[in-house]
Amino acid sequence: MRGSTAGLAEGTIITPDTVHAAFLVFLDVMFSSLLAAPAVIAYWRGTWNLITIFLFPDDELLSAISSCFIGTVGHFIFYYYQRRFSKSFHPDKHRITFMIISRIYTAIYGVVCVNSWRGGWNLMDLYIPKKVHAYFAILMISCILLAFCKGLRNISASPLAISTDHSKDYFTVPTMFKASPISDPGFYFMDCTFSVLVIGTLVLFVWRSMFALCDLLIYPTNESQSAFYSLALGYGIIAVTFGLQPLLKWACDRLTGFWRLAVADVFLFLGFVGTANVWRGLWAILDIYFIPDEQLISNLITHGVSIVFLAMLNCSNSVLVRGIYIDAEEPGGQCVIFPVYYIRFYFQKERTKKQRRLLDAEKGQQQQQTELLLETVDKSQPHIAKNANGEHKLVT
Repeated sequence: MRGSTAGLAEGTIITPDTVHAAFLVFLDVMFSSLLAAPAVIAYWRGTWNLITIFLFPDDELLSAISSCFIGTVGHFIFYYYQRRFSKSFHPDKHRITFMIISRIYTAIYGVVCVNSWRGGWNLMDLYIPKKVHAYFAILMISCILLAFCKGLRNISASPLAISTDHSKDYFTVPTMFKASPISDPGFYFMDCTFSVLVIGTLVLFVWRSMFALCDLLIYPTNESQSAFYSLALGYGIIAVTFGLQPLLKWACDRLTGFWRLAVADVFLFLGFVGTANVWRGLWAILDIYFIPDEQLISNLITHGVSIVFLAMLNCSNSVLVRGIYIDAEEPGGQCVIFPVYYIRFYFQKERTKKQRRLLDAEKGQQQQQTELLLETVDKSQPHIAKNANGEHKLVT
């Protein structure tokens, strides 16, 4: 999942080692874990179930294939039109238009993402026996292939990532090999195909396998108890993961090459185990307890209220699963810092604005001083002037 600075080494926020900075990190973690993540999960749950209700509900296979088609075609459309969107809609040109189009973009792309995952997920349910050894093998093979492609970080999701709705690169969807559709359209098509159908499918395999293993191993005969244990386990692992970040950052600052990548990938996988359990637990709790007798109303509420709530928080992009990011491409230990920047992002923007105002004021003062100096120099230069008798004289 795309985070607020995921995959952008130059955009990573460097947090100073101060008590104030540590407090801001804590607030970001709390915001992501207790506000953003539940809203994202609720949105996915509502959207997923609404698709199940309306998209060929009497034919599971046709419904799954249709979701795969919608998701795949939708991803390609958004990949190919990202440059046109970025050029056509920018807040510096038409701010209101950008606000409206960008939110419509997120709403449509969110449905595309959910369809993409739902289709592959349900096809696995139809054709793969729900056995521990089967899903464990799929999980391990998929993780190894993703690690080999340096794409394991793409299994991360909220609460280990937040994607804010800031205007910079709002419509950008990075591909695996960063090909250009203009200079090399053929290679760009293959890049998009690999990003969507290979990396995206492997990420889906990892998530479905982890969910299936949790279904089979965590109180499989008691759905409610299984959900609450999964939620507690997930948040516990998330807390440990965030707590280990400074140590892992220190280690990766000193490691290079294979070992740095290996440590980062193991840490990412630990965070994923926590994330998957949070998603599984909260999703099941909503299914069991949130207006269970009126499924349509329950799903409409979790879909609509969640996306509006996230938009009001300026992080509705967190519901999107788009783009491919490379493992450990950030410098040093930044590769193990999860992109959970919300409050810190706001403070950094305010700090940047303040610095710009100070620089502008300083430039204004320097320009004023320069003009005064030039005026003084001009007055001190010798020049010819007329006296009272009309005679020209040199005045110094």
